[in-house]
Amino acid sequence: MWFVICFAMSIVAACGYGKLPKLASDDAQNPDALVEGPPQFTSCMGLPMTCGRSGNANCCDAALVEGGTYYRSYDGAGNNNMSFPATVSSFILDTYEVTVGRFRAFVDAGLGTLASPPVAGTGAHPKLEDSGWDSGWNTSLPPNTSALVTALNCSSTYQTWTDTRGMNENKPINCVTWYEAMAFCIWDGGYLPTEAEWNYAASGGDEQRAYPWSSNPFTSTNIDCTYTNYFINNPPGTYCVIPATGGVNRVGTEAPKGDAKWTHSDLAGNVWEWTLDRHEAVYISPCIDCANLNTSASSDRVFRGGGFTSDALYLRVAGRSFVAPSNRNYNLGLRCARRAP
Repeated sequence: MWFVICFAMSIVAACGYGKLPKLASDDAQNPDALVEGPPQFTSCMGLPMTCGRSGNANCCDAALVEGGTYYRSYDGAGNNNMSFPATVSSFILDTYEVTVGRFRAFVDAGLGTLASPPVAGTGAHPKLEDSGWDSGWNTSLPPNTSALVTALNCSSTYQTWTDTRGMNENKPINCVTWYEAMAFCIWDGGYLPTEAEWNYAASGGDEQRAYPWSSNPFTSTNIDCTYTNYFINNPPGTYCVIPATGGVNRVGTEAPKGDAKWTHSDLAGNVWEWTLDRHEAVYISPCIDCANLNTSASSDRVFRGGGFTSDALYLRVAGRSFVAPSNRNYNLGLRCARRAP
């Protein structure tokens, strides 16, 4: 198996409001909509609005996640460990998983390669020192654009990348490494969300939801293909998309039924999503805008949310997994976080 899936038990992961006022492509030149570095949402400049349930939403829509305190990897529906409280400041999180169309703009710009890596220190989390790009990672990027394009063709069955623009532009990009995900978010004016931020958004903050869409009650474990794209296994061996083999859906297809508290789509299912953190079996505590940046820790990076090949259990908010940052797989994509105004 290419990764390890973990849940919060007595030792965590032992393996053992609304839409922003268009912080998007049409505002990218507005000084009030910029962060230090590149303009936010560089990837959607000129990109058609083809995302969301009706296929007419801006693929770079984003929403403010209002900060607060919660328990990490607690979902109130079986994963009830309250040993690891965390406080997260308000931040912006992309509404949708990064699409093929957005990533194509990045590739077309010649970015994400050893020939054109991010500038050292860029992409840092606004509350975490030394969390930006490390020039030592440059050699972990493909040598040039041609090599990157070749690498994105990682599965003839499930990859979403196409060498020419086609029908997949509003599907989530997959087959990207952690380094490429980090480089993309930097170029797009953001950063990879910390695991604590990602988990907080999926939990609905202190609502501690079982699934990102769970409400009335928050412990509800209702799930079917109208909420998300996953391995339903009912009848056995079947999936939501292409029942016999499974496949990736375009982003936001199940919205609003499958949306999280702050309107984010696909926080569970479709593709897993990279986070900033290195993996450790036990969470950092105390945690106030924390991330595991410990260079002595495992080199593996954490990803969360479950994918189209995951069954219902692994889409729960408490689920987390990890793998080497160089790993490239059709189950794994990303979304970016951004500094709150």
